[in-house]
Amino acid sequence: MSTHYNQLPADLPVPEDDGAAAHLEGCRLPELALPATDGTTVELSSLSGRWVIYVYPMTGKPGVPLPEGWDGIPGARGCTPQSCGFRDHHAELKALNTGVYGLSSQTSDYQKEVHDRLHLPFELLSDVSLALKAALRLPTFPVAGMELYRRLSLIVEEGQIRKVFYPVFPPDRSADEVLAWLRQRP
Repeated sequence: MSTHYNQLPADLPVPEDDGAAAHLEGCRLPELALPATDGTTVELSSLSGRWVIYVYPMTGKPGVPLPEGWDGIPGARGCTPQSCGFRDHHAELKALNTGVYGLSSQTSDYQKEVHDRLHLPFELLSDVSLALKAALRLPTFPVAGMELYRRLSLIVEEGQIRKVFYPVFPPDRSADEVLAWLRQRP
């Protein structure tokens, strides 16, 4: 297993579209307040304008091993490269009047370390209780006694989901795919 979180192994298994996100386009975000890495709380249903919310399983931390078999779980590996992609394209997204949030079930304290280490110009949202999963029936998977989100990206306009990218693969191309879609629909 590779422990370089910013690099993807060449032999990652490709996730298949199991239909678990097919119902999401057109849904409104629920009345749900989630803590952000800057100490604020974000009320999802009150988001105005256009946003990308990329949902990811968990980010690794240097010196802490990933769960056993992590690289063999389709769609699990790649949270750091995905976040870095949105970081690297942040100015382009902003130029398209699109904000960005990352979201996982990790705690805000854990996410804060990742946010700072990767120099992210946007906040990460913490959903430890998987409340968004309950509200929108988002896909998850079990690993090492945890339930984690499957990777997907949502484009939200005025609180309504307009586009869903699922499954997301390869994760380091996620921001590119989102940008390509947004450029066709300014």
